[in-house]
Amino acid sequence: MKLNYYPETDSLYIDLSEKTSVESKEISEGVVLDYDVEGNLVGIDIDNASKKVQLKELTLRRLPADIHAVVA
Repeated sequence: MKLNYYPETDSLYIDLSEKTSVESKEISEGVVLDYDVEGNLVGIDIDNASKKVQLKELTLRRLPADIHAVVA
């Protein structure tokens, strides 16, 4: 999973899978879910992210994964 924030557009994209998105559905204003060919959720796009989610802090608990931080 990857979280990518784009300050120039104030959008947050959450990659849930490496699979390609073939379908998108807007579930509320500025929140779009992306699905692969099998109907699995592969990403979440959030426009005006700074107004919709808390971007200042990210807390990860008990994830069975390696964590890599990239700060730009």
